[in-house]
Amino acid sequence: MTFLVIGLVGLVVLGISLVVGDLFDGAFDALAGDVFSSAVLGAFVAATGFGGAAADAAGMPTPLAVSIGLVAGVGFGWFAYWLTRLIRDGGSDATITIDDTIGRDGKVVTGIPADGFGVVNILVGGHTLRLNARCDQPLDPGTEVHVTSVLSPTAVTVAPVWQPLG
Repeated sequence: MTFLVIGLVGLVVLGISLVVGDLFDGAFDALAGDVFSSAVLGAFVAATGFGGAAADAAGMPTPLAVSIGLVAGVGFGWFAYWLTRLIRDGGSDATITIDDTIGRDGKVVTGIPADGFGVVNILVGGHTLRLNARCDQPLDPGTEVHVTSVLSPTAVTVAPVWQPLG
């Protein structure tokens, strides 16, 4: 029964995020990217609950059911992340503005010093924008970044994308 409740909570979060938008907008800004969006978290929680419920109904012991649920959650969470990125990064006929770069990931082209500007490439709607960028810390060329705000029509602030160890 517990697994089903967990699955239903995940479905509610997923459904609300699809209708209303990202529920946690700004809550996970320190961990840039779409990994912690409400759609991904909802899919993870729902699949964990329903995967665990299926394993429990098959008569598996609780620790194994939890493990199977977590594996299902990670798989569905990854799929939701992939779909979110696919839809968001898809092409568009709309005119691209500098504000469209907020929340996008990119790569440092020219190193960003601690007290100055560097250059980043950001992919928006199938177009690569090359913009001046500032960061709270120095960043080397090739570093993956996440756009956090717009400074001017040609400049943005960025943060390094969190990379898991391993």
